[in-house]
Amino acid sequence: MGRDTDIQQSSLFEIEPAWKDVWQGMPEYCQQDLMPAESIKVHFRNSDDRRAFSRLVNQPITENTRYIWYPRAEIGRITDKLYVVSETVNPRYPVYVISKGRWESRLTVKALEKIAVPYHVVVEPQEFDQYATVIDPSKILTLPFSNLGQGSIPARNWVWEHSISNGDDRHWILDDNINGFYRLNNNLKLPVGSGATFRAIEDFSDRYTNVAISGMNYFMFAKRKDPIPPIVMNTRIYSCILLKNDTQFRWRGRYNEDTDLSLRVLKDGHCTVLFNAFLAMKMTTMSIGGGQHRRALPRRWAA
Repeated sequence: MGRDTDIQQSSLFEIEPAWKDVWQGMPEYCQQDLMPAESIKVHFRNSDDRRAFSRLVNQPITENTRYIWYPRAEIGRITDKLYVVSETVNPRYPVYVISKGRWESRLTVKALEKIAVPYHVVVEPQEFDQYATVIDPSKILTLPFSNLGQGSIPARNWVWEHSISNGDDRHWILDDNINGFYRLNNNLKLPVGSGATFRAIEDFSDRYTNVAISGMNYFMFAKRKDPIPPIVMNTRIYSCILLKNDTQFRWRGRYNEDTDLSLRVLKDGHCTVLFNAFLAMKMTTMSIGGGQHRRALPRRWAA
């Protein structure tokens, strides 16, 4: 029986339910279909015709305009909006950020500090001093190895065992290039001001015995105008991940390790839950320096 719910854990994903059936007790979620019902192309013989059409529909149309809505669409503003809570809400489970060579950018650390979410940043010993100049040393965990040439896998598995040794049922593991956290609702992706989105994912995951991996979708993959559900079941989870500690698998390989772990968990009969309602603004891979995925160029490409 699920905790604080009447849903049977054992049958949750035998037949994938409608999202409203399992979203009980979760934050409000309303996502309308704002995509156009009809579209046409309008061609202009010259710029005078374009300007005449602009006056006709009472909308600015320049040579750089890709499309317009008619009547003019209302633009959802987010710069003056923020989701806040009246009391402190933080994750129940520990948050680990694995990082290498990014003590200057430290995007995820800054994003977590902005919303006052406690965290551990996990670094290799040769970089402790650099990180300690910009991060409280009590928040830094030092790995017992360095430069193994295996990407982030050894650090990820070390984090897993560290969390188990502390008696945790789950742990969060985050990439170090996340620039913010958001909530999607009412066709707006608004920044959040606390760790409430982390806690909501934990509460949902803890309802069921068979949710091995859950986490936030990327900001860029959740389309604001699409009628997407708040969760997608049994798919790949990446970059902002909540792991069930008693899962028998561990990280392996070097590339696409999140896809590999998700597939093995699913094949074993467990479930994954990707949240569209709660989003992480992840920077494009390789867009900033450092990171656990640095590698030497093949010899034929090296200068």
